[in-house]
Amino acid sequence: QVQLVESGGGLVQAGGSLTLSCAASGSIFRINDMGWYRQAPGKQRELVATITRGGNSKYGDPVKGRFTISRDNAKNTLYLQMNGLKPEDTAVYYCTGWANTQYWGQGTQVTVSS
Repeated sequence: QVQLVESGGGLVQAGGSLTLSCAASGSIFRINDMGWYRQAPGKQRELVATITRGGNSKYGDPVKGRFTISRDNAKNTLYLQMNGLKPEDTAVYYCTGWANTQYWGQGTQVTVSS
């Protein structure tokens, strides 16, 4: 089993920045790719960014150029640096990791005020 715990969400004004963290524990040796998804009220969960164990990253179109995903394999932690936040970035952000199955964290709320 793998446990993922997000932190760092909160309320920020438009144009501001936040950094989310996701601490992994348990059978972490099983995890290969990791990523962030988000879900806004009334909308489907959407991909924010993914990163391989080797550090190759991909981003969803809405966040390209503003968000940066990174991971510290030694600390078993995934990060999401969010700059230039917009009200439409308001959502619950979920950390995920792929191994023999896909694991999910409980989510952290990010609210961007206009």
